[in-house]
Amino acid sequence: MKSLEIKKLRVAIGGTRILQDVSLSMAPREIHAIMGPNGSGKSTFAATIMGRPDCAVQSGSIRLFGKEIRKLDPEKRAHAGLFMSFQHPVEVPGLSTEHFLRTAYNTTHPRTRLGPVEFRTRFEMYANRLRISIDLARRFLNEGFSGGERKKLEVLQMLVLEPRVVVLDEIDSGLDVDALKLIAQAIRARARKGTSVLLITHYARILKYLKPDRVHILIGGTIVKSGRAALANAIERRGYEKSVDGTKIVRRNS
Repeated sequence: MKSLEIKKLRVAIGGTRILQDVSLSMAPREIHAIMGPNGSGKSTFAATIMGRPDCAVQSGSIRLFGKEIRKLDPEKRAHAGLFMSFQHPVEVPGLSTEHFLRTAYNTTHPRTRLGPVEFRTRFEMYANRLRISIDLARRFLNEGFSGGERKKLEVLQMLVLEPRVVVLDEIDSGLDVDALKLIAQAIRARARKGTSVLLITHYARILKYLKPDRVHILIGGTIVKSGRAALANAIERRGYEKSVDGTKIVRRNS
């Protein structure tokens, strides 16, 4: 069974069509990358999968392990095993990262609920793996964190929560080379344990470490070409238009 199956998805925001007949399917343990120029609809695609209210699905289907989730709210999608990292993670003053994650874990994993001591062991193990200081990780969620620290914290959430399908929206932006390698290793480790990973990115640099199973080019709200990892390298060398046989690039707010 496919972990994530999207068929002929059409989406509008504020009455403007952003996505047009987008189709994609993934199996457990697969890593797929979505690439495309600014304004091509990548972030709208990610937000639609997660169920953001302003992304109006006009037609098509979104299936998670065979179950249609189009009408589920984001919380229920999370309970079903879906996780999304945000392009611009927000600060939440007054809410510690550790408390937030323990609550989220126990809510989405009711059969394996963890007490404070058990969870702290798990939390610290993954924080150390990402080289996040424990003091930093226990501060209020994202408050005062740099862009790179926020992206690491998003990956920490993914590791702790163990989702079945992950959507990562520009998780590589703002990272230095060492952090990029570390995050790529963590994502690959999660995929090896059965998680499907859908990565949205502008650049091929993280894909050199992730080695995705498929790369999809999204232009003008449509997937115009799909291929192996070599497609990302072609985009890096030649740009989008030459890599997709001269497809005209239409930019929209995404």
